[in-house]
Amino acid sequence: MSATTVGLRRFLTERPSQPERCELCAAAVPEDHRHLVDTEQRALVCACIACALLMEQPGAAAGRFRAVPARYLTDPGHHLDEQAWEALRIPVGVAFFFRNAALDRLVALYPSPAGATESELEPATWTEVLGGSRLAELLEPDVEALLLRRHDGRCECHLVPIDVCYALVGRMRLLWQGFDGGAEARAALDAFFADVARRVRPLDEAGRP
Repeated sequence: MSATTVGLRRFLTERPSQPERCELCAAAVPEDHRHLVDTEQRALVCACIACALLMEQPGAAAGRFRAVPARYLTDPGHHLDEQAWEALRIPVGVAFFFRNAALDRLVALYPSPAGATESELEPATWTEVLGGSRLAELLEPDVEALLLRRHDGRCECHLVPIDVCYALVGRMRLLWQGFDGGAEARAALDAFFADVARRVRPLDEAGRP
């Protein structure tokens, strides 16, 4: 599975009526459950709390599964302006960036009617716009992303779990109508970022949450 579709299939359909189960031990999991990144299959898998905690231990499963962290961070001292956004060459107002450890490169994605669409990102552009930020230094490969939005004349940037980015992509694909997504998709996008704003914790001056 390509980097642009990692775990995305899980969010492209309505949730099944039967409860989801941990894909390691088959235990039933609640709707708000943990995810792991299967680094071999490039996919997200559901996990119960016990299995997620186990996969946080060094060397667990020979490193195949990585637990997606639950942290949401923002850096009040880092500001993106319109010039920086234009340098990223993102054609829409939302994008997320993560480091693919297997490919040893950064991946830039944005929601679209077709799902997660990859945008070309030159390493020099990343370094100029985001590479020196404290959030970029904290970013864990494969399991976390820098989520950006340009809205109402301002740009915001947060470090978030990778699974919420794919959940957003899946939601946008299900709701998208017309050229600009439509009112329902825009309302869902606003609600998503309102939830992110409630969850994020600011970094202190030393770069600690």
